[in-house]
Amino acid sequence: MSSPIIEVRNLTKVFGKVVAVDNVSFTIDEKDFLILLGPSGCGKTTILRMIVGLETPTEGKIFLRGRPVFSSTKGILVPAREREVGLVFQSYALWPHMTVFQNIAFGLKVKRMKPGIVHEKVEEVLNYMRLEEMAERYPQEMSGGQQQRVALARMLVSKPDIFLMDEPLSNLDAKLRLEMRAEIKNIHSQTGATTVYVTHDQVEGQTMANRIVVINKGIIEQLASPKTIYNRPANLFVADFIGSPAINLIEGTVVAEGSGNTEKITVKNDLFTLTTAYQDLKAGLDVVAAIRPENISVVPEPGTNTIAGTVDTVLPTGPETILRARHDSIMFNILVTREIDVMPGQEIHMYIPPEHILIFDRQTSCLLPL
Repeated sequence: MSSPIIEVRNLTKVFGKVVAVDNVSFTIDEKDFLILLGPSGCGKTTILRMIVGLETPTEGKIFLRGRPVFSSTKGILVPAREREVGLVFQSYALWPHMTVFQNIAFGLKVKRMKPGIVHEKVEEVLNYMRLEEMAERYPQEMSGGQQQRVALARMLVSKPDIFLMDEPLSNLDAKLRLEMRAEIKNIHSQTGATTVYVTHDQVEGQTMANRIVVINKGIIEQLASPKTIYNRPANLFVADFIGSPAINLIEGTVVAEGSGNTEKITVKNDLFTLTTAYQDLKAGLDVVAAIRPENISVVPEPGTNTIAGTVDTVLPTGPETILRARHDSIMFNILVTREIDVMPGQEIHMYIPPEHILIFDRQTSCLLPL
């Protein structure tokens, strides 16, 4: 079995008294697309900068292609320029006094490549990124999306086998972001380069990665596939951070009804009781029941697992409608994918399917097994 192309072991970074990254470990296999996802200030960019070599870790080890590039115990620190990785930053970092061609060629010239080879390589990547007509333009003469293409071209021209990207699309408008996400996924697919991508945008995480690392306050909350992160979040932080509109969280206590094969696990609070698909939980346990907005149905009549609510807000988004409905002190988010005719102030019935309810231990915040 081949060794991982990137390995991070017990990585810690302390700024003064602030622990920005706290004993983080993970591996990335060849051709993986891994996203470091988390809120602003959680440590994800610091992790990327340590892999690149732009930030020196306080403790830990980093291996690239099996080679140690940092070790706090062995005193190893390989400079960033010798780590042979491709970089794209949020700011594009293009030289304003250089043309597109010169910006892309700069790294190759630093490596003292022959002019003919440099020209050939730059022409090839200009064609690939559909920038051939902009070769003589300066960055300030281009749109944000075009500048980002140049930044990607500059990374691609040296054909690295590792791409590292730090929030590369955050300066673009929504339509361009969508186009560039597809562009980056296509580049990854065609080049096969191992990619580490930092973002706070969970939609980017869900749509682009084959694995996601969710980071919070310098620690890893969960590392899994996008599907697992969404459907089986490890804890309440991941559940609440992933998904838009946000997941519905309902505090309650476990009640076990019946016994053996007929036992039902319900979550009860002062307002209502919800039947779940869980079969073996300790009665009396304080928990948080969670339900994704798209799994709640608006139904015509009350019934089992149905909660009455008063519509607070109706937010049409085109193909979907987001409803916010209140039951006493609890506000529910509902995502409706069909046309619905409701108005603020209207009474509705919300059906919550037992099989879609997740239960978290209120004390530990961890997801409980079914």
